[in-house]
Amino acid sequence: MKREDKDKIISNLTETINHSKHFYLTDTSELNAETTSQLRRKCFEQDIKLIVVKNTLLRKALEKCSENFEELYGVLKNSTSIMFSEKGNVPAKLIKEFRKTFDRPLLKAAYVEESFYIGDDQLDALASIKTKEEIIGEVIIILQSPVRNILSGLQSGKHKLAGIIKTLSEKEKN
Repeated sequence: MKREDKDKIISNLTETINHSKHFYLTDTSELNAETTSQLRRKCFEQDIKLIVVKNTLLRKALEKCSENFEELYGVLKNSTSIMFSEKGNVPAKLIKEFRKTFDRPLLKAAYVEESFYIGDDQLDALASIKTKEEIIGEVIIILQSPVRNILSGLQSGKHKLAGIIKTLSEKEKN
């Protein structure tokens, strides 16, 4: 590979990493072509960008990034694939689901919500991370609950009050 080609790959990787809030480093070695194709298809369906990259080029890209990614340098061994996603938990859920059938991909590390997760044992923690939209939805439900209770109480009180007034007006007529 020519030096210019390597520089272009490093530049593109650096730009992609700088614009990504979440990415996973995985080991997809030992997957045959058919299985790799299935993984790529699943990634595409869930808006995950999957890239296989040389470790040396990835390390140089990480070194050029605006963030400090030194914690990830130790996992850059053997085969490395990068999964880029807009939602932090989606790749973890995909990996867990895919591994019900296959042994790989293995999680080497992840950068999610400005935090580092090193090792395959972090997969469950990553899968349970809530997205921004999920958290906002839960907050809205929590905030709506007391308002609903107040409105419900006022509405039931309105019916009681109407019943009392009706009873009193009927007594006055008699």
